[in-house]
Amino acid sequence: ARGFSVPLQRPADCGAEHYFDSSRLACAPCGAHQRQSAGGSSCECEPGYRMVSSNGGFSVTCEKCPENMSGVTQDGWNCITCPKGLTSKGNCKCPNNEILVERNVDGVLLDEALCIHCNGSEQSFSVSDASGSRCVRCEQTFIQVSKSCDCNSPNILTGGLCFLAREGLPPKGVAAVRFAQLGVTLASAWFLKNLQSSAFACWLYSNITACQALGNMCVMNMNSLSSSSTDACGLFQYIFVSTARVGVIHSIPYWRHNLPWLYYGDQPGLASQVLEKNHFPTTFTFKGTDKDVKLKFLAASFDAAGNFLKWQSLEGGLLQLCPDTQTKLDAAYVFGTTYQQNCKISVSKILLDFVNPVFYDLFLEYNGGNGQQHLWAVPVLNLNLQYNEKFVNQGSSMNNWLLTRRFFLVDALSGKENDLGKPPRVIRIASKITISIRLVSHTQRGTIYPPLITVAYTDVLIQNPETQSVMVSFSVSYEMNQREAQIQTDIALGVLGGLAVLWSLLKTAGWKRRTGSSIIDLQTVFKFLLFYAGDLANVFFIITVGTGIYWLVFFKGQQFVSVLLPLPPQEEDFVTYIACAFSLKALQFLHLLVSQLAIDIFFIDWERPKGKVLKAVEGEGVAKSTAAPVSIWRTYFIANEWNEIQTVRKINPLFQVLAVLFFLEVVGFSNLALMDASSSLTRSSESYVAPWSRILRFGVSAALWVAIAILQIIFFAVIYERFVEDKISQFVDLCCVSNISVFLLSHNCFGHYIHGRSVHGHADTNMEEMNMNLKREAENLCSQRGLLPNTDGQTFQISISRKMRLNYDWIHETLTRKRGPARLLDSSANTFEQSTRAYNAMNKFLSSFIDHVHKEMDYIVKDKLLLERILGMEFMEPIEKSIFYNDEGQSFTDVLYYGNEATLLIFDILFFSVVDLASQSFVLAAILTYLQQEIFRFIRTTLGQKNLASKTLVDQRFLI
Repeated sequence: ARGFSVPLQRPADCGAEHYFDSSRLACAPCGAHQRQSAGGSSCECEPGYRMVSSNGGFSVTCEKCPENMSGVTQDGWNCITCPKGLTSKGNCKCPNNEILVERNVDGVLLDEALCIHCNGSEQSFSVSDASGSRCVRCEQTFIQVSKSCDCNSPNILTGGLCFLAREGLPPKGVAAVRFAQLGVTLASAWFLKNLQSSAFACWLYSNITACQALGNMCVMNMNSLSSSSTDACGLFQYIFVSTARVGVIHSIPYWRHNLPWLYYGDQPGLASQVLEKNHFPTTFTFKGTDKDVKLKFLAASFDAAGNFLKWQSLEGGLLQLCPDTQTKLDAAYVFGTTYQQNCKISVSKILLDFVNPVFYDLFLEYNGGNGQQHLWAVPVLNLNLQYNEKFVNQGSSMNNWLLTRRFFLVDALSGKENDLGKPPRVIRIASKITISIRLVSHTQRGTIYPPLITVAYTDVLIQNPETQSVMVSFSVSYEMNQREAQIQTDIALGVLGGLAVLWSLLKTAGWKRRTGSSIIDLQTVFKFLLFYAGDLANVFFIITVGTGIYWLVFFKGQQFVSVLLPLPPQEEDFVTYIACAFSLKALQFLHLLVSQLAIDIFFIDWERPKGKVLKAVEGEGVAKSTAAPVSIWRTYFIANEWNEIQTVRKINPLFQVLAVLFFLEVVGFSNLALMDASSSLTRSSESYVAPWSRILRFGVSAALWVAIAILQIIFFAVIYERFVEDKISQFVDLCCVSNISVFLLSHNCFGHYIHGRSVHGHADTNMEEMNMNLKREAENLCSQRGLLPNTDGQTFQISISRKMRLNYDWIHETLTRKRGPARLLDSSANTFEQSTRAYNAMNKFLSSFIDHVHKEMDYIVKDKLLLERILGMEFMEPIEKSIFYNDEGQSFTDVLYYGNEATLLIFDILFFSVVDLASQSFVLAAILTYLQQEIFRFIRTTLGQKNLASKTLVDQRFLI
């Protein structure tokens, strides 16, 4: 590495007696009587020495001039006598208005230099030029005012021009530029030189270039107006008001002859008239053969001195300071494509690329009715404009806006103090440019209002240009009046929210009846709030999904432009609705989880002992004949199956997440969420990618979630559960084959019953007998499985009386008493024996209840009314007898994941959407959604298993 290392040296490091050798990239010494040239890359002779030889300045030979010819010619090769003195460089000098002559007309060198006076009389009107090498005609204003090349008092000399002192001249201008962001006011060298002369020339001679230059200086001062100031804008306004008689251009009252069009006027409400009174006379489409999707912006460009440069199209990145490919830069002007470009630019690069400011008057081109091309003036909203030292364009009300016309990108000229040849002290940069396209309300033909370009400038105090940088942005936004859509959303939210209140009240009433209580207490209010949270979450979900799909369909599918997407600030209410929906749905989901983990459940074993067995009596040494024990394995088997179906869903959650992610990222549905008019699912890597719309992201993802979930539900219900496996129906069948019934209470006085009593009387048998029993049942050689004779109804909703509940709780209390104080335990038996007796007592009690043994706690079987099914509540209260409602829909799944698929699905969609809106990543949202599904499934399975073991006395070690 050392062999390829060179020292770093710059021209500034070389000193006066060395020059920078570009071939060696290092400093080299100059020869005798030589010094470094102005550029630093060569040597030149010292004053009083002439060049004898030179090969381009790298090898110079110098010779001292004789005493009588101490001066050196301008080219440095000869010595000459200088009668009127020498300059610091050793050349001859002449007084003002005289030119230096060193050679004859034929090129012969003179022995003594001559200083020839330029004739300023009426025949010549000549003065020396800036270099002092020849006589030229003096400026016309001198001739007009004084009939000579002198501008003597009382005439006024300013900016190299001569003006006749008289009344009515514009007042003396203040050559100051205020940089309000920095709190700095500078005496600009450019303004000192040109402000007063431009104002006088514009006023007296209607000089077009001077008027344009004056207007440019006003624009460099941010178009700021003050009633007490005579700065550039004050002078411009003075001339504008004084030239009312001159007439206007193109019938535009704000565009005077010879003057640039800088303002639209300061009348209150004028801005809203300019922006909304007239429609742009062209319609725009997204699709079809007559596409008109390009916005053809043209800018008339001027330099700082007021000279017209050329017409320029904005395509190609004229206004975009951030570098990019041509295709992506031009995408900014494709109608309907929201464009956004942000980057950080070095101040040194800005100073290098924008030495002189360029000013633009922006127009939008369109075809007139007669085939003639026309231009529509685009107003400018300058956010830095001050009116009487107040910012007037930063409020949201356009009635107070003061619209302008001309703007620039970078001003590195007005911030120069004292000397225009030195770097500026302050520069001003258009750090944020936004072109706003607004759609006319209720249009069906793609009609827009005149565009508006909003410019915000940043003042930069130059300290170290190499390390300083500025963040700049350029954007094109499309918007429409969203007030009507917001009103409709608010109405929908109000109506559906009111219905949600009524529905929650009905749920609360049903819950109170199912708990057997009629008192409205704090628990009732809390329960109502939980029900309302879930229903209100559904309301927000319906509104947000409907809104997302509406914008997706109507924005992407329209031909003539009739709707435009809400802007990011206008999406805040939508995002708030999603956040509310997710929060409330999460509360409902947790409530559902807690409710399912607290149900009372018991497995009724109908199996009876077969014969008797001899059993030794402990401590007596004798054997007694007792009933043969009934196998507990069937109960354990049913408990395990119940444990397995607790988290079974109507869809496959993993497939759901992967399918949604596949369609979004692989197929390309995510491209539909871009804020452009294209409905294509694929995008070129070279094309511009518009920003994401949060509404479209939610609409696309939610639509895919719902569509894939519906397809899954249909597939599982119609095909899989019918021809492959139906775990819910199989569980009911398994209960019947195992001779086990399931008695569960989800509320204090309401629950479900699965009648699993075997039609064969017993199920604890061998394989041969089991197959024979199933064959007899298939051939209808035995009774039906239903609770009632000659029926198949095995599942019921049960509404039990309070007396029945009290007996159930009394027996169940012994199951949980082992967790109580030791003094309450039966000292004559251990805990296991006590629990076994309680289990047998509960099994005997519930089986006798089903068999109508307890007449004081009997029940009836009936069908639910249609309205009861719709409202999810029971009209008849079980006062004396319990009520078993026929249930063909297997509603016992309400205590399982299976019966709450809608809640789980909506929670998953909202969780996915919230993560995506926060991270703008479908992949991360899919991963986290699957993780939360697995976490909650684990919690539901683990805690549900513990509740199952606790309530049924099935040892948890047998639950696998």
